[in-house]
Order: sequence, then structure tokens, then C-alpha cells
Amino acid sequence: MMKHKDGKPGPQGTRVFPTTILFVLLCGLSFYLGGIFCSEKNKIEPVKVEDVTKAVQSSLHVKPVTFAECSSDYQDYTPCTDPRRWRKYGVHRLTFMERHCPPVFERKECLVPPPDGYKLPIRWPNSRDECWYRNVPYDWINKQKSNQNWLRKEGEKFFFPGGGTMFPRGVSAYVDLMQDLIPEMKDGTVRTAIDTGCGVASWGGDLLDRGILTVSLAPRDNHEAQVQFALERGIPAILGIISTQRLPFPSNSFDMAHCSRCLIPWTEFGGIYLLEIHRILRPGGFWVLSGPPVNYENHWRGWNTTIEEQKSDYEKLQELLTSLCFKLYNKKDDIAVWQKQSDSSCYNKLSEPDTYPAKCDDSLEPDSGWYTPLRSCVVVPDPKLKKSALKAIPRWPERLHVAPERISDVHGGSASAFKHDDRNWRVRMKHYKKLLPAIGTDKIRNVMDMNTAYGGFAAATIEYPLWVMNVVSSYAANTLPVVYDRGLIGTFHDWCEAFSTYPRTYDLLHLDGFFTAESHRCEMKYVLLEMDRILRPNGYAIVRESSYLVDAVAAIAKGMRWGCRKENTEYGIEKEKILICQKKLWYSSNQTSR
Repeated sequence: MMKHKDGKPGPQGTRVFPTTILFVLLCGLSFYLGGIFCSEKNKIEPVKVEDVTKAVQSSLHVKPVTFAECSSDYQDYTPCTDPRRWRKYGVHRLTFMERHCPPVFERKECLVPPPDGYKLPIRWPNSRDECWYRNVPYDWINKQKSNQNWLRKEGEKFFFPGGGTMFPRGVSAYVDLMQDLIPEMKDGTVRTAIDTGCGVASWGGDLLDRGILTVSLAPRDNHEAQVQFALERGIPAILGIISTQRLPFPSNSFDMAHCSRCLIPWTEFGGIYLLEIHRILRPGGFWVLSGPPVNYENHWRGWNTTIEEQKSDYEKLQELLTSLCFKLYNKKDDIAVWQKQSDSSCYNKLSEPDTYPAKCDDSLEPDSGWYTPLRSCVVVPDPKLKKSALKAIPRWPERLHVAPERISDVHGGSASAFKHDDRNWRVRMKHYKKLLPAIGTDKIRNVMDMNTAYGGFAAATIEYPLWVMNVVSSYAANTLPVVYDRGLIGTFHDWCEAFSTYPRTYDLLHLDGFFTAESHRCEMKYVLLEMDRILRPNGYAIVRESSYLVDAVAAIAKGMRWGCRKENTEYGIEKEKILICQKKLWYSSNQTSR
């Protein structure tokens, strides 16, 4: 089951019963409305509740509102990873860089402005190699990393030559060597990857042409804007750090994990960071490391250390990896590759007395990834899952449309339900394309499905030059393993809080019955303000909702300077409508802080 921030069970566990009649009535209304508008996701047949709808309409009224601008110093505001709040938290294991969202009474109710001189982003694929300096106006990373060819500033633009600390000959040559060491990167076996400490995401950008979809991960740190650079380039990325909390992904998700001198102390704190990589890596998946202590024999002099220290560090790392059921797969020059074992022989030894790290007990949910503390134990792959290991899962692109084995873990999930959802989204996407012709063009690159079920929206766009971040609510059924098993990417999130990204990073946001499912928890105004924060100027939102909630969304969107129009669904029914909105480009008038 998923867990709340306070560790209590989510909707798959025990519910807390209301104590007042009013709350019971509101829950009843929410239940019936959910039955109407979430039928496609949960396979609940629509019911006739016209009288209930009228009652809700008479009791809920959205007043016209106009939102002021935030001050210009909020142009790169990331509410839950805000450097202004870092001093309130500890420095041990860099916990201050984790998510720490402001309390309700400190929430901003203003529109985040773009930087002075902001221009509409350069379109893909050119954006992979260049972006406007004024859109990401940070000089620190340029001054510190220009000698390593991370990026360079020329005139009004940043250029990305594809260099990196561990790939001075360029990222393509680096990945070529990696593919020689891991042939599975060439034949569709490896499809999803995570890059920890991603820099400006050149590794993930290069892999896109090789059919591998990478989540580039980095904290908001002294590099100023690693993740913002990545997203400005059109490369998938998210703010995050392995510190004291699990990463927001289910177990056995990624086919490959990568660290290129990412400065994560893998062997410290009982190897707890590597235990987290083990959890999210699929059985048979690969962990790739370049940088200290790999190839220490040739590099130790440049690392401000001694050869004896580096040899000891490498031996400790190898010992730790062996205890976690990794095997050295291949090694050449500066790259070493380990593979997570699939067979149970190694994992059975973890139950022996005095073994460290030990096997996690059954009380620790393997897939829980939202405010879940890291634990010094090994999440052992479920022996009942025979078709989820890397060698057993279909290769890309076949796996996209094959019902994953783990769909049976979802309440009401089945192969037939999966196929129905897949067909349904193909029909929906054809309709969306008619309503928003920009889909499938270079105007839309970075896309988010804010409340996906099985990743059907993303699968239906697979032929378009875009990528989709699939978001599964931490309060919803856990369908994110299905998304990853299809070869797609995504994250857990609670939309009552801000998303882990910078402002102006997505071209299209999609919601399907979101407010019907979540408005009893998350106030619509704050969700829409967060959407405005992360949406690029001239970006779009597709809101699929009940007729009345669509009108409520449109009323608030007008106050955010969005232009919206209401359209019929592909079925033409009155109970459900589609709102197509576009965020307007505007510049700050230098108002004071709100």
C-alpha cells in the first residue's frame, strides 16, 4: 500500500472513519461523482446522480479571482526545495536538500514571473544543444564547469557540447564504450534508466537517440539549476536527492542506473544509498559507475588521495555490492558495470543470522516511495514475479503494449483491463489531436500526465517527438510499477504539495478526472497555481472533468491569465467535458513580494 507523509496507510489500507454527519455526506457526494467520472480508470459503470450534481452545484460556487504577480526574486521558486528555508533543517546527510514544503499559511497565492528577457524555449531537437541564456540565467555552472565542456555561454545562448567530468571526449564516445560493455543497451532490453547527479543531463540526452528513456536526478544545489537546464533542453529530469528518504519510485523500476562522478558516498552510512539503488533497479538491471574509485590505478594522483586509499575504497565498494547480490558484469577504462542478480540463491543467504545488510521484513512495503525513510536492509525481489526481471520482460518497443505481470497487484487490474485502457487512449488521443493540433509538433516537448493510471496517455503519444512524466498520486492505487514495466517513466506525488521541478518546465499538462478524485483533499486554487508555476508560457493544459468542475477550473484559470475553451469529449456526453487552456506569456511589472 502507499503511505501518507506521516506514515499512515493510504487508500489501499485502513481508512479513518468520519465523525460528523457533514463529512459523511461530503464523502458520499465524492463517491458518487467519482463513479461517474473515473469510470474509464477504475472500470466503475456510470450511475445516474443528476440530483446529487444539482445539489453540489448549488452549494459550491467559485468566485471570480485575479492573482497578482510574485516578486521577481521568485522567478526560480521551488516551494518544497526552497534555499530560503534550508537553514531550518539539518546538514547531516544533506537532509536540508530534501523536500520540505511550506505550511499552508506560507503558501504563495501569486503568479511566478519569468526572468527578465525570457524568450520562448528553442524547440526540439535543437534545444538539446542550445538554450537561451535569459531563460536559465545562471553563470556559476558555466564558470565552474566550462573547462569540462558541460556547457559554454556565447552571446545570448548556452551551448551544450556534450562534455562531462568523466567523458572529456564527449558523451557519445562515453556511451559508445558503455554499449560495448552492456550489449543489452543496443537490442531494446534496456529501456528505462536513472542518472543520479545528472549534471546538465547530457548522458540522458544522448540515450534518447538510442531508444533509452532516462530520468535525470539532481538536487537543487550549488550548481544552481542542473534540472532546469535539463528540462530547458527537453530532457526528462526531476529534483531529488538520496538522503534520508526513499526516491519517489516503486521497487524494480529501472533497467539501468548510472553515476558519473556523482559524489554520492556509496559505502558510507552502511551502504544505505546503494541499498536504495538496489531497491529501484529491476532484477537483472545494471548499475554503472565511472569516477572514483574506478580505475584508481591511473587516476588517483588527480583525486587528491593516495593509491592505497583508493584501492581500499574500491575493495569496500566491491564487498558491499557483493553483499547486495550484485555481480561485476564488465569493466573497461573508467567504466565499471555491476548487474543485480535475479535468482534467489543469493537473496536466501540474507536471512542467515548476523548477515549485513539483512533482508527487509514484510512490514516494509517495497513500493512505498513517498516520504518513506530509508532503511538499512535489502528489498528482496518477489519470487512470485517470474516475468518482471530484465531478461524476462519483453524488449522495447514490444513491452509498451504487453500487459505487465504486476498489473495483477493492482486492485481490479487484469490483462483485459489493460488492453481496454490501451485501446481507449488511442481513441482519446485522436480526439485530443483534433482539439489541440500542436500535439505531435515541435511546439510540445515536455509533457506531464498529472494523474495517470497505466500510462495510456503516454503510450498513445509514443510516435510523437515528446516525452511524458507519468504521475501517480501517493493516495491512489499503486499503478506506477505497470508504467515502468511498459518502458515508460513516472513518479509518485501528492498534488496538495508542489511538484519537484523548476518553474516553466512543461509544455503540456494533462488531467483526467483529477479534481473529482482529489478536490476533497487538495484545494483547486492551489493545484492550478502550481500548474501555472511549472507550465511554460504559451504552454497548454488539457483538463478532462465533469461539466461543472470544468467551469470552476475555467473561472480560476481566467484569473491566472490563461485562455480556455470548453470542448466535448470524443463521446459527446454532457456530463463530461474537456477544457483546453493556454498560458499566456507575460513579464514582471516588478511588484513587491506577495
